[in-house]
Order: sequence, then structure tokens, then C-alpha cells
Amino acid sequence: MKIGIPKEILPGERRVSLVPDAVKKLVDQGIEVIVESGAGSASLFTDDMYAAAGATKVEDPETLYRSTELYLKVQAPIIDSTTGQNEVNMMSEGSTVIGLLQPMTNVELVKKLLQKNITALSMDTIPRIARAQSMDALSSQSSIAGYKSILIAADRLGRYLPMMMTAAGTYPPAKGLILGAGVAGLQAIATGRRLGAVMQAFDVRPTVKEEVESLGGIFVGMTPDGADVQDSGGYAKELQEDTQEAGRRLIQKHSSEADFVISTAMIPGRPAPILITEDMVRSMKPGSIIIDIAAETGGNCELTVPGEEVIIQDITIYGRLNLPSTMPNHASQMYSKNISALLAHVLADNILSLDFNDAISKGCCITYQGSVVNEATKSLI
Repeated sequence: MKIGIPKEILPGERRVSLVPDAVKKLVDQGIEVIVESGAGSASLFTDDMYAAAGATKVEDPETLYRSTELYLKVQAPIIDSTTGQNEVNMMSEGSTVIGLLQPMTNVELVKKLLQKNITALSMDTIPRIARAQSMDALSSQSSIAGYKSILIAADRLGRYLPMMMTAAGTYPPAKGLILGAGVAGLQAIATGRRLGAVMQAFDVRPTVKEEVESLGGIFVGMTPDGADVQDSGGYAKELQEDTQEAGRRLIQKHSSEADFVISTAMIPGRPAPILITEDMVRSMKPGSIIIDIAAETGGNCELTVPGEEVIIQDITIYGRLNLPSTMPNHASQMYSKNISALLAHVLADNILSLDFNDAISKGCCITYQGSVVNEATKSLI
């Protein structure tokens, strides 16, 4: 088995799929690892560190893809501006790629993989079950995004986060509102509380109330009577319009009193739900800030511009993409552990061995032997 670690080419992506410690473990079990020069530089892992771990360095992506049979990536394959080729075109016929492929919103990529008979395993479709927790890249990267969102709020907000008692007066703590108490939201609550802010959280899932309160947050969510608000993976479902409108009214009440709002609500394979309307933005206090983590899938705020910072009536709406990549060292270490756990699950005697009776293999495998095997993706092809 030869595993390749290419350099990520998506603009702004600073993570690497496998760190040197993980490479050493693979080499020790007899797997050859080939790393493109500079693959880990942005995340502070040098070529020398990979060499010390036993990896072989190559200078260009064409050589890497030609020399290996299993490719480990962070982002989905895209066109390489230096060669003019899509990364899929450089991959060997019948090879395997693992990464955050986003197949539900990247149908053209799936078609390209099929054309080259490439087996594709997507880190973002791994089922949320107990024995797959170590492989859950969405959770590990969301935790970083939630943490970083609070640091951005503290930096951009023109006031203290904690209560401050000084000779020049006493100043009350800032008030934060978190929309969505998933992994990112809970990490934001915990980090905000550490920095002394008053943290409130809105979610339609009553089951998260206890988690919010255990972190020192105040749960201000709603509990729709008899509504099925959570899927089998623990994600919030998209609600009926009347229920959504009731939720928006509750959000407006609390957002108008907040100094910062962090929105995290996403639905797998779908655009992010709009939770913050333009009217709600205009009702917020001057100088307050919205950090829209869901900008990756369009945003929870009606005025979010993905990748940009917008100011409306002295309210800043921050739509930065790929927050985990702003902390590339730890983000890479966490992602590397996730992908290493998946490799341990799908490799037998250093050969790819997929058991489609197994929930993990069945859930994360998108294409195999020229066919789409993931049920949710299959309906889109």
C-alpha cells in the first residue's frame, strides 16, 4: 500500500491531512507514505519532520498522484491552477481518495470520480454513532470553529467580554447569543464563559438544554410540541415554516439584547436555514456583531456574504469561511487522528477492505467500482 499526502490547493486552506506522528505509525506497519513538498508547512509541519517519520518527499502533485494508490486530503479535489488540471484527472485509475468531499453539494465531483473508477470515502458522511466518534471530523473541526468564533467576537467587539471592576468604574459583562447548540455552539458557550461573557443559547432540540446549562450557558430555545426536531444523527431537522417563524421571533427578542451573536445551524446536504432576517439585524444594538459560522453553506443570516465582512447600520456581519484552517496546527492534528482512525477501520493487512454491511463503511463510501454506493448521494446522480 502506498499512501499519498498532497498539498492542499484550495485558497486559504492551511491544514494537512496527516501529521508526521500519524505518518510514522503507518510506516511502522509497512505502509509507504509519499508527501508532496510543503504539504504541512502552513500547519507548522516541515518536510524534514515528515522525512524523520519515514515519509518520502516528492516535489510536484503529478508525481505524487502517479506514485500512490490511496490519497488523503482535507478538501475535495479541485482544479490546480499551476497545472490547469483537476486533481481527479491526476489520480490513477481505480485508486482511492479520502477527504471532506461534500458529495451532496458536489455532484460534478462525484461524476468525475465515477469516470475514473475511483473509490471515494468522505469524512463528512461518517455516521454519528458511538464507535465512529474517533473518526468524526465534522465534530473535531466544528469544535475549533466554535472556539475561534468567540476569539473573533472578543477581538471585534468594542467592549470587554467579562465584567470588569476598575478604578474608572464597573462594567457589566458582554452578552452572547449562540444559535445552534451542536459541537460548534457548545464550544462557543464554553469558551465565552471562560472569558467571562454571559452566554445564551437557542436551539429547537430540547435535549441540548442540559448540555448548555452544564457549560454555564442559559438555554433560551424552544420546544415545539410533538415536533420531530432531530434526525438519527443528532442534527436538527428543518422545521415547518410556522415553527420557524416562531423561532425567529424568539431569536429576535434575545438578539436585540445581545452584544454578539454566533450562528452555527447547518443541515447536512442542504443550504443553511435563515434564522436572522434583515429586520432582526437592524433591531440589534449599534456596535454588535454577528459571526456566521454557517456561511460555509450560505449562512444563517439573510445579509451574510460568505467570505466577507459586511457592516449594516453599525452591525458587523462576519462571514469568514473555513475557520478551522485559521488554527491549522491543532486542526491538522485533530483531522489526522480522525482520518487515521478511519484508515485503521477500512484497511486489513494494509489493503483497502470495505464491508458494506458495516454502518461506517457504508455511510462514508461514496463511489466504489464505478458505482455510487452512498444512498443519499445516489438520488442526486
